[in-house]
Amino acid sequence: MTFDTLGLSEPLLRAVKEKGYDKPSPIQAKAIPAVLDGHDLMASAQTGTGKTAGFTLPLLHLLADKPAANSNRTLALVVTPTRELAAQIHESVLDYGKHLNLRSTVVFGGVKINPQMMKLRRGVEILVATPGRLLDLHKQNAINFNDVEVLVLDEADRMLDMGFIHDIKRIISLMPKKRQNLLFSATFSNDIRHLARGLLNNPVEIDVAPQNTTATKVEQKIHPVDKGRKAALLSHLIRHEGWHQALVFSRTKHGANKLVKLLERDDIHAAAIHGNKSQAQRTKALTEFKKGKVQILVATDIAARGIDIDQLPQVVNFDLPNVPEDYVHRIGRTARAGSSGHAVSLVSADEIKQLSDIERLINNKIPREEVEGFEPDHALPESRSGHRPTRSAQPRRSSQGNRNGQGRNPRHSDNKPAGNGGQRRRTSQQRAGNGNGNGNGNGNGNSNVRSANGNNQRPSNNGNNQPRPQKASSGNLIEPERVVRSGNR
Repeated sequence: MTFDTLGLSEPLLRAVKEKGYDKPSPIQAKAIPAVLDGHDLMASAQTGTGKTAGFTLPLLHLLADKPAANSNRTLALVVTPTRELAAQIHESVLDYGKHLNLRSTVVFGGVKINPQMMKLRRGVEILVATPGRLLDLHKQNAINFNDVEVLVLDEADRMLDMGFIHDIKRIISLMPKKRQNLLFSATFSNDIRHLARGLLNNPVEIDVAPQNTTATKVEQKIHPVDKGRKAALLSHLIRHEGWHQALVFSRTKHGANKLVKLLERDDIHAAAIHGNKSQAQRTKALTEFKKGKVQILVATDIAARGIDIDQLPQVVNFDLPNVPEDYVHRIGRTARAGSSGHAVSLVSADEIKQLSDIERLINNKIPREEVEGFEPDHALPESRSGHRPTRSAQPRRSSQGNRNGQGRNPRHSDNKPAGNGGQRRRTSQQRAGNGNGNGNGNGNGNSNVRSANGNNQRPSNNGNNQPRPQKASSGNLIEPERVVRSGNR
């Protein structure tokens, strides 16, 4: 299959060829005809497989023959979670639409709003925006949604997450009910799929790869290391592995800044990109990284969905993400457009829960390799990847292996001795305090809870006391946390 067979106009085909593309990727081959046919769409594919062109090309085709948008209005709205991703999408609109007479612009927070208002005053056929700035512009009457014919939510899983859902619902409520809706993302959780279906009208669902899988050309590896030695190990790897360009992910903004300072002390040119940086600082850091002027770019997850660098060889998880889906997006910054790449995670023992969640999500055990000289003092435990049956966190009831004097009395929650070699039920003689004088039938003398002098007796109910039933415990120690994400204005 070639782009010529997808039904795109000649100006678009010419632009595609000028970009050096001959054959569409699987997501493009399936999504473009569906969009051209006017269907609502929910499309999922591995990151780096050309999702942006999958909606940009048919969108440009559909708008090419439409009348120009009126002042302060747009015909197609693309909403995306981060500034970097918004800028990247708009760049694709300009590249693919350069032979068409269509107007477009991008709006996001962190920069002055007045220049954006001036561009919208003339009207644009395509508007790319982040949710917060878009609503700010609407409140100031700089944009009206009454003429929107196509709505695109890119990275829809995050767009519909709790931090964005209210903004998205507000934006949708301001639009005509009759419109085409396109949702694209690398990952769709079941909850997000259910929520998305409520926003779409008989959508076509496209999955060109299993949910939440990583790109096959990404070589993944874990280096177990103590938390306090991560920075030293990273510096060692950069030098000894000859990393000339690497994207490093930190869990926090403060951690990103601190890591940059430590790397700079080792004469490694690094820069940080995160939400506390101004848009000018973020743009400068990303530009210098792409040009090779900055060797190491340290980023928080704000950049996981917005950095698109051709042939980025190395991604490093300095900290594992709390949300396992973010791991898929992080390592998807490498091995893009068919190239290969490497993803290294520096994992300390206290991150075993995050590691277990990630391996369960991708349904794969990530190989481990200790680095000589950086072997951890605190060993990284084996992870629970979800392949084993879930076991209760509570002790089993009176199993043979539990009758060793260490059993828990189900009537008490503070691990008191159970008596009679750890059995669940004490005899009426023990309850009355007439046992060995220590409350423990095995004579260990470990109990200081009950006196054996007869003054601390309890009624025996004729020796028929039954243990109170234990409450069931899920015992699921690797259930992913629910993280509320805030919108990026």
